[in-house]
Amino acid sequence: MKWKALLIAAVLLTAAVVTPAHALDYAFDGPSSGDFAAPTSDDTIREWKDPNVDRSGNSALIPPGFGTPTSYLPGSGEFLTPNLAAGGPLKVGSLIPGTVGTPLLPGAPGTGYPSVICPTVSGPAAAFTELTPSLYYSDGSLGVLEIPSIGLTVKVYEGTGSASLLKGAGHFTGTTVWDGNFCVAAHNRGVRNDFGKIHTLRTGSAVILTTKLGVRTYYTASVSKVSDTDTSGLDPSAGNMITMYTCVADQPAYRWCVRAVAR
Repeated sequence: MKWKALLIAAVLLTAAVVTPAHALDYAFDGPSSGDFAAPTSDDTIREWKDPNVDRSGNSALIPPGFGTPTSYLPGSGEFLTPNLAAGGPLKVGSLIPGTVGTPLLPGAPGTGYPSVICPTVSGPAAAFTELTPSLYYSDGSLGVLEIPSIGLTVKVYEGTGSASLLKGAGHFTGTTVWDGNFCVAAHNRGVRNDFGKIHTLRTGSAVILTTKLGVRTYYTASVSKVSDTDTSGLDPSAGNMITMYTCVADQPAYRWCVRAVAR
């Protein structure tokens, strides 16, 4: 009888630890919609909703100082790159009201922006006179350049290629033809020697330019030797000036650069 009791006890114990097959039948509840981020695969990217928003570093703002009145104001601060930012001063309100295609820099008249917004590009707008067919003389020249102190009188033609320089001085294409920085080049030896003595000009020497727009006298301000790759002398200017280039004898890597300004 004792062995029967042990057998019955063993059977009952086994039945207690064996899980019924139907207990394995269960299902997952679906995750809530907020458990996962938006998919990032190419066909589901979300930028198509607002493709014209600048997401680059160009639109970054330098945050206002701690404790300043705008320190907790969203979107406040100065642009890290104001000349590139989509909402920067060069992209918003940078045209003269009522005009098209006339960009102005901060600080220029009519922009509505004070010069302190972008100090690196502030100041008066550069003066510029565009070359039009009506400014040519019948012989194809743009005018006459005179420097009395070195006995020079030479006509100025458009372009600085060999064809122009064989006839006289050449006007740098793309630079102003009157107001602003008028830029010319000429030979100093060989078939022509127009600018052979410009490096000897003294401060205050007169340079006279005559065009269909008038006669203007400039006065020599600087004579310098620059690298043949230095084109900074061609930069626009708010003031009226003339910049003259020619080669340096036996130094092909350099150019004489003479600048005269109008008073």
